Amino acid sequence: MPLYILACRVLQSMMEPYLREANIPATFMEYGFHRTPQLMTPALQEELDRVTEPSVIIMGYGLCGNGLAGLKAGQHTLIVPRADDCITLLLGSYQSYITEFTAEPGTYYLTKGWLESGSHPLKEYRELLEKYDKETADWIMDEQYRNYKRVVLVASNQEELDAYRHKAREVADFCAERWGYRYEERIGSDEFVKKLVTVAFQLTESTDDFLVIPPGGEVKQEMYWR
Repeated sequence: MPLYILACRVLQSMMEPYLREANIPATFMEYGFHRTPQLMTPALQEELDRVTEPSVIIMGYGLCGNGLAGLKAGQHTLIVPRADDCITLLLGSYQSYITEFTAEPGTYYLTKGWLESGSHPLKEYRELLEKYDKETADWIMDEQYRNYKRVVLVASNQEELDAYRHKAREVADFCAERWGYRYEERIGSDEFVKKLVTVAFQLTESTDDFLVIPPGGEVKQEMYWR
């Protein structure tokens, strides 16, 4: 069956070297769905339905705030990373994510995609101030973010880290002033993405790392439970 990639643009730079080698067609979706997961499912469904020939479609997405829940395979076979969000993909493995989470559970992650789409506390605070008085905006922000301890910028390589550090530090400084967050950086690994593009399409059933959604199937939240 033909192979096709449908992925978030945050993974584009990590995927493209492997796509060029294998000559796999790909569509990379805009970052903005990070902020509106409820719009992600219909947008991705529309893209899937445009593929007229039955195909194996590799999804470059985590569950992403339930943005993939309800996605229907139709005539295709979907290969989906078994990851809550793109942090697992950027770090290179579920184990890497769990190691970070176990050591520092109160972590707010920033990525290229979230910074580009404006999905972070500083942008949210500015938007709240346009809707509410300062006291109300402060209360809403405190309820959401006061229990975090650090903010971490995760990038796929040093070049990306350097390019987005300024934006990340601006967000981190805001969080440090309000809640005492500390700022850290991580360069991830392409191992998860490499397996997704080069190996996972051969799977016939789900594994610890990947979900296989057969024709007629549907992505469901409980498939991600471990």
